[in-house]
Amino acid sequence: MRAALALALAAGLLGAGQARPPAVVRVAAAADLKFALDEIAVRLSRRDPPIRVDATYGSSGSMHAQLRQRAPFDVYLSADIGYPRDLVARGIGSSRDLFTYATGRLVVWVPAGSTLPIERDGVRALEGARRIAIANPRHAPYGRAAEAVLRSAGLWAHVRPRLVMAENVAQAAQFGQSGAADAAIIARSLAVNPALRAGRLLDVDPGTHPPVIQGGLILPWTGSRAAAETFRDYLLSAEGRDLLAEYGFGPAGD
Repeated sequence: MRAALALALAAGLLGAGQARPPAVVRVAAAADLKFALDEIAVRLSRRDPPIRVDATYGSSGSMHAQLRQRAPFDVYLSADIGYPRDLVARGIGSSRDLFTYATGRLVVWVPAGSTLPIERDGVRALEGARRIAIANPRHAPYGRAAEAVLRSAGLWAHVRPRLVMAENVAQAAQFGQSGAADAAIIARSLAVNPALRAGRLLDVDPGTHPPVIQGGLILPWTGSRAAAETFRDYLLSAEGRDLLAEYGFGPAGD
């Protein structure tokens, strides 16, 4: 009897000492968040209690279409606040769970050996590019912003036949890095990619395109509401805002 009691107590103590499995937050995320959100995931995994962020990246419009069909995510992070607002308008989610978290910034990226004089001529230098990669404006917020930039420079009609349309802004960056395009208009947050750091950057004047106001939504069918709210609160905290700034995002109020 005593032996059995001792074994039971020992098992209880061992069980109490074991770490709880982390809560999982499934995030449908805009492609421009790839590197920043990976770092956020690492930080949240080290918290007590830990949270595991399971992120899927894509264009905001494609994610929006999936969520209209109740795709199994807990949080939606869009590069355009208009998409989560539309979900709320459709009765998919509550306005209480809607939030803005950053403003996106654009850059023109060219390889280090490019002869395009972006430092001298700015966006107008793209007139000499054979192929320019941008995200597809039909469903990617950064694509719409890139189109506005080219229109503002008076280049849209001239370079349109030479555009390489990517599914999302991360793929546009890949097209530039791989040589499939001579230049790319991408999110500044993606320029931290080690494969792109050797290239040259031109910060795009934010006055040449509508602001890229990025927003999110906690989805109504989440089975991990407490963890989803903790994830959102971290994203909006001072630490979260500082981390996003390190990756090239502006504050939500920009």
